[in-house]
Amino acid sequence: MNRLECDRMFMAVMEAGSFIGGARQLGTSSGQASKLVSRLESELGVRLLNRTTRSVSPTEAGQAYHDRLRVLIEELDRLDSEIRNISQTPRGRLRVAAPLTFGIRELAPALNDFAARYPEIELDVSFSDRAVNLVDDGFDLAVRVGQPDDSSLIIRKLCAVRIVVVGAQAYLDRNPAPETPADLTRHDCIIDTNFRDPSRWPSGDPPGVAVSGRLRFSNAEACLQAAEAGLGLACVPAFVAGDAIRGGRVVPLLQEFESAPYDIFLLYPHSRHLAAKVRLLVDALVERYRDTPHWERGW
Repeated sequence: MNRLECDRMFMAVMEAGSFIGGARQLGTSSGQASKLVSRLESELGVRLLNRTTRSVSPTEAGQAYHDRLRVLIEELDRLDSEIRNISQTPRGRLRVAAPLTFGIRELAPALNDFAARYPEIELDVSFSDRAVNLVDDGFDLAVRVGQPDDSSLIIRKLCAVRIVVVGAQAYLDRNPAPETPADLTRHDCIIDTNFRDPSRWPSGDPPGVAVSGRLRFSNAEACLQAAEAGLGLACVPAFVAGDAIRGGRVVPLLQEFESAPYDIFLLYPHSRHLAAKVRLLVDALVERYRDTPHWERGW
């Protein structure tokens, strides 16, 4: 039995005028009610109630304690209600972290839809390729490329992404299209330095094929733009290349030699009572990518 339990029982007995009535209010026995009030009196070192066989009345100390305690209990109940309301109602600040390219291309439109649907939620979004620590950096939700290894977080798969080799038709008119991954060694390859091994593309069997080229960028969008300009071949995520392929600006190559797709995950802290705003965003994102991603359609 804790102090708050004793305090609440004392208040109930005072309001009911008897142990039986107080016990009935809190769904317990009169014996338990008497025990809790006696425990409170023992802790305070003073008698709070005068007892008769049928009723109770407060002592001077009991009345003073009741009057001050009532204010505190009411304030505590208001606080409990406010906190539960925060947890269950979608409002307040929601901090999200995501990789730069996926964030701008994919997550931003999804977050805009979410913000329009829930106007009382304040979104604070960071797009960066820097890995964040959710707890230390104060984020509610993060999007992560590749399987995370942090067992302290809830990890939920969002989608799978193919890596595709593409080139503009103008470039392919000057250079025969590669028929096998080994042919890439004879092409101008636009290097994405964000790759774990930028000099090796994940085409064909692991560990892929060694490539080289005079253009190096730390961003897949920039690599795609260079490929669209006919400056070489690029190896980029399908969500980056999808529109350009559908629009005929680049051509997908070596599709039969593609490596296994990589997964993108949602991460959020364990919580017995997950805030409604986080739960709603997680559900909205998972639903958005439940079917074949839009970037895979039409090519």
